[in-house]
Amino acid sequence: MLKQCEGSHAVASAVAMCRPEVICAYPISPQTHIVEGLGEMVKSGKLAPCEFINVESEFAAMSVAIGASAAGARSYTATASQGLLFMVEAVYNASGLGLPIVMTVANRAIGAPINIWNDHSDSMSQRDCGWIQLFAENNQEALDLHIQAFRLGEELSLPVMVCMDGFILTHAYERVDMPTQEQVDAYLPPFVPRQILDPAEPVSIGAMVGPEAFTEVRYLAHAKQMQALELIPQHAAEFQKIFGRDSGGLVRPYRCEDAETIVVALGSVLGTLKDTIDEMRDAGHKIGVLGIVSFRPFPLQAIREVLKDAKRVVVLEKSLAVGIGGIVSTDVRMALSGLHLHGYTVIAGLGGRAITKASLHKMLQQAMRDELEHVTFLDLDHNLVKRHLEREKQKRRSGPMAENILRDVGVVAARIA
Repeated sequence: MLKQCEGSHAVASAVAMCRPEVICAYPISPQTHIVEGLGEMVKSGKLAPCEFINVESEFAAMSVAIGASAAGARSYTATASQGLLFMVEAVYNASGLGLPIVMTVANRAIGAPINIWNDHSDSMSQRDCGWIQLFAENNQEALDLHIQAFRLGEELSLPVMVCMDGFILTHAYERVDMPTQEQVDAYLPPFVPRQILDPAEPVSIGAMVGPEAFTEVRYLAHAKQMQALELIPQHAAEFQKIFGRDSGGLVRPYRCEDAETIVVALGSVLGTLKDTIDEMRDAGHKIGVLGIVSFRPFPLQAIREVLKDAKRVVVLEKSLAVGIGGIVSTDVRMALSGLHLHGYTVIAGLGGRAITKASLHKMLQQAMRDELEHVTFLDLDHNLVKRHLEREKQKRRSGPMAENILRDVGVVAARIA
């Protein structure tokens, strides 16, 4: 059924149709509307049996999810930004214990300075925590990936993050094809946990493991992620049969068949990139875009297969590894090991800065002439940066960077001398 609704409400409806038994979350923008919607459904009895647990922090939310999942309940939570960082210890515990919790990460920048707008800093900071990470391009895919996440996580007994761009998707009203409960039930079987706390058969969950076995335990977590590389395409194919639309998978190439230049990206920016690529194709340029859906596990072979015949690859990422540059780029370079092509990293959209078609056109024209810097910051105001660096040279007590930059751009009034 086609429905015009906010992205958060679409996700809440999809999660509800997956029949979670325990939902716990602490409010933090921009994920709050998701759990508010779920809370209303639980309170009204529309989502039952399900317990909605109010907690005092994000750490508590993940701790409750761990306890609920270990007790055999289908468990869900959501968070963003600093909320994800606050629950990090428990996030690692959830994956280490092999608990199939599903969590929405409404991607948002990490401070300081304080910023509530979208980039991928939060989920990228947890790329090695052992969770599967799936990135949605639009609200339809965000809805679909949550349904697939429960299926995937429960088959492997691994937790899954579904990452959707904060505000850009969570608060955007789009038309989505809302599935029926019968379709979801046909795709997602009732939860039968691989491990469960049972007083009749007592076991220890979270035992102390020393050097004699820790490597093997960690390797098993890696082996499960490698299994996910096979399951994700299978689940996407089955999803298409039941729901009638292609969604999910490992990667999603667009106009890459004969492309000499291919842009790699994740999330909602793919929509703007596709529009830009269409315009450049109309102008005669052989260019395409490759969207990564599964960031963890990282689909090395699938990416290599799409990129191997290109002359150059531009990785556009909404996160920054301070001191080196790209995060996604490093993994893409691993996929391209031994191939001789030009590779560029473009950092864009940090803290919610708009990524416009005009800027993409200019950047991609430079890339096709191989004139880009190895690491490029899209729309960076070099004069603004230079001004602050000069200020620091002239005066040791030059003041906080963020406040000085705001004064330079006129957002904050300058101090009176």
